Amino acid sequence: MGGETVARLQDLDLGTFCADDLLGQADRAGMAHGVEVRLPFLDRDVAALAHALPVGLRVRGLQTKRLLRRAVAPLLPSDIARGPKKGFVAPAAAWLRGPLQPFAREVLAAGTLERHGLLAPAVVGALLERHVDRREDLSRALWGLMALTLWHDAHLTRPPSRRLVESR
Repeated sequence: MGGETVARLQDLDLGTFCADDLLGQADRAGMAHGVEVRLPFLDRDVAALAHALPVGLRVRGLQTKRLLRRAVAPLLPSDIARGPKKGFVAPAAAWLRGPLQPFAREVLAAGTLERHGLLAPAVVGALLERHVDRREDLSRALWGLMALTLWHDAHLTRPPSRRLVESR
């Protein structure tokens, strides 16, 4: 991709994913714990400097944050300075094998799934067992199936009159 294309994609990312997703998550996480969150790389002057850099200093192929990595190289172990980006990921795999396992089994119970008629209970049960037995990390799929099932219960299973009363 040419420099202009990369710059346009970075602008799009900043204006959508950062603004609409990441910044909101950081703000909510901080507020939930009474912490004032600071995002130093989004300081106006720092962001303006980074945006003014030639694309070649920001990105080359799949290597990102090139200038920042060079700047911190003397200060950090090389596996960190040269390592891949790592965002915060909720430990859903561990939760679904540990404290949330009973909840997952309840939400994805065969009777519930049969009643909804959307998912094959045997298939979903097998996914859960493969995850719990550590044969595969199926946490993303299981989390989505749980969300679908809970949404179905909240919005489609209950009678409309009950939904109106509970939403007030």
